[in-house]
Amino acid sequence: MSKNQVKRTSIGGQAVLEGVMMRGETAMATAVRDADGIIRVESERITPPKKRNWFFRLPVVRGVYAFVQSLVGGTKVLMRSAEVYGEGEPSKFEKWLAEKLKINVMSAVTTISLIIGFALAVFLFIFLPQAVRRLIERLCGQGFQFSVLAKNFIEGGIKLLIFIGYIVICSFIKDVKRTFMYHGAEHKTISCYERGFELTVENARKCPRVHDRCGTTFLVFVMVISILVFALVESLIGVNVEKIYRVLLKIALLPVVAGLSYELLKALSKTNCFIFYPLKLPGLLLQRITTKEPDDQMLEVAIKAFTTVREMDEDKTIPPQKFAVSVKMKDVLATLKEKLEKGGVSEPAEAEWIMSITLGVKRDELQSDKLVSPEKIEKINALADERITGRPLWYCVGDTEFFGYTIKVDERVLIPRPETELLVENALKYIDKDKKVLDLCTGSGAIAITVKKKTDASVTASDVSDKALQLAKENAINNKTEIEFVESDLFSALKGRKFDVIISNPPYIKSEDINNLQREIKDYEPIIALDGGKDGLDFYRAISKNIKDYLNSDGVVLLECGIGQAEKVKNMFSGFSNVEIIKDYENIDRIVKAVL
Repeated sequence: MSKNQVKRTSIGGQAVLEGVMMRGETAMATAVRDADGIIRVESERITPPKKRNWFFRLPVVRGVYAFVQSLVGGTKVLMRSAEVYGEGEPSKFEKWLAEKLKINVMSAVTTISLIIGFALAVFLFIFLPQAVRRLIERLCGQGFQFSVLAKNFIEGGIKLLIFIGYIVICSFIKDVKRTFMYHGAEHKTISCYERGFELTVENARKCPRVHDRCGTTFLVFVMVISILVFALVESLIGVNVEKIYRVLLKIALLPVVAGLSYELLKALSKTNCFIFYPLKLPGLLLQRITTKEPDDQMLEVAIKAFTTVREMDEDKTIPPQKFAVSVKMKDVLATLKEKLEKGGVSEPAEAEWIMSITLGVKRDELQSDKLVSPEKIEKINALADERITGRPLWYCVGDTEFFGYTIKVDERVLIPRPETELLVENALKYIDKDKKVLDLCTGSGAIAITVKKKTDASVTASDVSDKALQLAKENAINNKTEIEFVESDLFSALKGRKFDVIISNPPYIKSEDINNLQREIKDYEPIIALDGGKDGLDFYRAISKNIKDYLNSDGVVLLECGIGQAEKVKNMFSGFSNVEIIKDYENIDRIVKAVL
C-alpha cells in the first residue's frame, strides 16, 4: 500500500450515535444503523463554499463559519441519529409538550445541549485553568504573579491535561467507545478513497484510522494557538486583566482562535512533507484515543454515508432524503388503505390483513398509537406493492389460515375460501377415527389436513395435478399429518377402493365465465381448478355417475357448489336415500349432502 495519497477529497465527517455523517461540497449525508440492523440514510443539499457570501469566504472568517456550522449542525445530526437508533414511542411528557406548548422536543434538546455544552467548555477550558493558575500564584507567595506569556502557557498546559483526561475517561464509557469506533470507520473510509482503492469493507479495513483533517487535531491546534493569541492580545492591551474580565476576553477571542486553527489544519492537510510532521504529531497521537478500530458493520455505515455524499456532489439532480422513521399504527393503516385503493384494490380488509400479518397483531388492534418501525413499514409496503400487481393477497403472503391451520398457497392451487370451511364443518359430523375419508380434488390439501387433525381418521387425498399434490404434501408435513396422496383424475386411480365419507370442492365455474372473473382469480389461480365445463357441472356429473362404486354402505358425500348450481347437483344424486342442500353464511345454497 502506497503511503502517498493519490486522490484528494474535501469530504469530511463526524461520528454520531451508531453512525457517521459525511459532508461534501454540495451535500451532507448521515448513515445510521438502526435497532433492526438496517442502514438508514438522511441527506440534504448545502450551499457550496464558492456560492457563499464573499465575507464568509475570507481566510480566518471561513474557519469561524465552519466552526459554528460544525458545532450547530453536528449537534443536530447527533440528535437525529439518536432519534433513528433509539426510536421508541414518545413519552406522555413529550406528547404533552408537543400538543400543549407546541414544542418540538428534539429541537429543544438540541438547543439545551448546545447551551450546556458551551457552558461546560467555558468552565473546563477557560475558567478552571485560570482558577488553577491563580491558585499556583497564591501558593508561590503573596504578590507573586506570572508574566503574560507564562500565564497563558500554564493555562494552556492545564487545558491540554484536562482535554486529554476528559477524552481518556470518556473512552471507557461503552456508548462513547462505540462512537470512537465509528470515528475510526469514518477516517478509514476517507483514507481508502484518497489512496485510490475501491470503497469496500475489505479495503477500508486496511487503511489507517488517523487522518490529517480531524476534529481532534483541530482542537489541539485551538488550544495551542489560543496560548499565543491570548498572550499577544494581553500584551497589546498592557493592562493586567483578571477574573471574569479575562474569561470574557477569551470567549470573545474564540472565533479568531478557531479561524486561525482552521487555516492551519487546512494548510497542513494538503502536504505530506516531513518538515511539518511535528505540527501534525500531537493531533495524530490524540486520535489514537478518539478513534478505535471499527468492525465491518461500522465500515459499511461509513462507506454508505461517503458514497451518498460523493454521488450527490457529482450528480446535482439526486434529491435529498429523510430518515425513515416510526409511524403510528393507525396512520400506517390509513396510508396503506389509500395506497391499495389507488392501486385498484378496493377491499379495505386487505390493508388490515397485510398489517395484521406483518406486525403479528390482531386486526382490532390496528387503530392504536403504537409505533411501527421503518423495517416493518418497508415490509408492509413491499407486500402492498406485490398485491397491487393483481396477485392474490394470500399468494403474496405465502400462506393462509384454514380452520386454524396454516396452509401454504401459491399459483399451483386455489386459495381455500370460507365456504369450504363450512363444507368441512358439516363433513366432520360424519367422521371419526375409524372412518375412511376421501378428499377428491384436494388442491392445497386443506380439507384433508383439517379432517385428519380433527378426527385422526384414515384420509386419502387425490388430485389430477401433480404440482398441486406437491404443495399438498408440503402442507401435510408442515402440519404434521399422515395423509395418503394419490395422483388421479377423479376416481381413475382409486378403482376397487371404498370410503365412508367423500368430500369434494371440484371446479364449478362455467368456461365462458372464466374471462369475466376478477383478475386475481383468472390471471393467477389455476384454471384447471376453476373450469367446470360449459355449464360448470361437468365434474358433478362425472362424480355422481361413479360415486356409488367408491362408497361404503351408509356412506356420505358432501360437495361444494357454485351459486345457482345446488338444485341441479342435488338432482344428480336421486338414487341416494337422503339428499339435502346446506346454505352458506350468506344464505346461499352452497353444499349438497347425499347419504347412500
